[in-house]
Amino acid sequence: MDINQYLVLAIFVSTILALVLTDQRPSLIFATSLLALIATQQLKMADVLINFTNQGLITLILLLLVSTAVDKTSLIKRLGRTLVTANFKTSFWRLFGLTFTSSALLNNTAIVASLIGPVKQNQYHHASRLLIPLSYAAILGGTVTLIGTSTNLIVDSFLIEHGHPGFNFWDFTLYGLVAGLSCGLLMFLMTPFLPTIENKNNQYNSYFIEADVSSSSELVGKTVEENHLRNLPELFLIEVARDGKLITPINPDFVIHAGDKLIFTGNVQNVDNLSHIKGLNLFAECSGLLRENLTEVIISNRAPIIGQTLKVLGFRALFDAAVVAIRRDGESLSGKLGEIKLQAGDFLLLATGPDFMQRHNLAKNFFILSEKKMTTKLSHKQEWVTLGGFLLTVALAASSIISLVTGLVFFMAALVISGVTSNNEIKRNIPLNLIIVIVGALSLATALEKAGVISYVMELIYPWASTVSPVWALVAIYLLTLVLTELVTNNAAAALMFPFAYGLVEILGVPLMPFALAVAFAASASFISPYGYQTNLLVFSASNYKFKHFIKFGLPISACYSSIVLTLLTYTYGL
Repeated sequence: MDINQYLVLAIFVSTILALVLTDQRPSLIFATSLLALIATQQLKMADVLINFTNQGLITLILLLLVSTAVDKTSLIKRLGRTLVTANFKTSFWRLFGLTFTSSALLNNTAIVASLIGPVKQNQYHHASRLLIPLSYAAILGGTVTLIGTSTNLIVDSFLIEHGHPGFNFWDFTLYGLVAGLSCGLLMFLMTPFLPTIENKNNQYNSYFIEADVSSSSELVGKTVEENHLRNLPELFLIEVARDGKLITPINPDFVIHAGDKLIFTGNVQNVDNLSHIKGLNLFAECSGLLRENLTEVIISNRAPIIGQTLKVLGFRALFDAAVVAIRRDGESLSGKLGEIKLQAGDFLLLATGPDFMQRHNLAKNFFILSEKKMTTKLSHKQEWVTLGGFLLTVALAASSIISLVTGLVFFMAALVISGVTSNNEIKRNIPLNLIIVIVGALSLATALEKAGVISYVMELIYPWASTVSPVWALVAIYLLTLVLTELVTNNAAAALMFPFAYGLVEILGVPLMPFALAVAFAASASFISPYGYQTNLLVFSASNYKFKHFIKFGLPISACYSSIVLTLLTYTYGL
């Protein structure tokens, strides 16, 4: 080995060790590795820039931006409220079915993030018996199609770079469906082994939120239980104002009437879950001001508005703002939002108009704390454009009529033109950290190949590789990738292992596809560690799980998944 090979190998090993042994963000580690490669002249800037324009990376970014728009629709949120019932078997299979199916087409991290709230909020079962299956269902669903997980697109980009036409949309489907459904059944049989853990205390400040029930609302004539109002993520129905009277507490069999004012308390970050209920209008919506950006203020101790109600003040005209929610520390609020007398120290969440910041009375009344982001409610037409456009794009790509990246570019343009998303929102949602991780991993893989490290390793293992059965070579690549994905990230594992898999294929003279698929499936198979995959980390943070819970429940799932994938790959490619 020469000095360049030693340098690249040292950077490669240091990157792996840093990912495994430190708490630094993967984006920081890969950015440092990238700078080290450039500083030691192992890569030129042109090599790095090529990776920034990698087709798989561009496709992934577009998919994530599109998934953000699709997540604005009411579909997943509405379905999420109805998932968990008193029957655990029904709840499990509803949750698994929705998560598995939607993760095959949408960003599985976004799916899990949307469903954690309803699962934690359910009144029937401990969330700890459903959250790990939720994460695993998302991982399994992501392996069914080319666009189900970022890992598949990264491996696809490597194939294209090496002169291969890349994956077809359905190349993953046979293996992903069989392994996914089999593991789903195994998970259901193993649910008695999941821990029973009390939910974490809510780490948010509870706001007081009011919503009006219109005569056309889907809630009218049905009970709280039938409307699934007890399954709203971190929002609790505490009172109902009807005909000038306040009704509390609210029982599950309480029937909702037109004209009712529903009083909720909870995490205002999830208030968009109320706006997705047909015919339920938030207090600020009636003023026509509920927008994407919300401003949080606190009433100062000398504010002239102290002791007055929003209704008497004419708050909208006074400040060009409408109150979405109120929070008062140390005291529970009750009654209609517009009739609560304001006090010094009250927190108000405001939907503001264009003249809000120019009003001269702001400083006398408020201390402005921060802006909060809220998902904009889509119109009926926008919902159809978003869901219909996405399904059309996927259908055209799946049938090879147009390429996926081309379809996503035009769909993204349609979303901007129809007002579903905006240029500012696109800039805000660009996954910069993920881009750095992927470009860093791709660049490190490029450096390994250019410096001849891959060739050197292949020469070292040639005596073994030239005599070994292709089946055992496939198993070895799969297991190495599997171990790596549990230690680092799924995208990094796929990017770092593919060059070695490609070198082994050249020695053996066997088809590349089964080895490429093995790398993709193994990189997604993070069932043992809560840190190997984003969805695992989400549910780990949402409950009081311990590392041992993932090991105990995940090992059999990992073994089942791996056995099925390897068996099918061996059989279908005749290895």
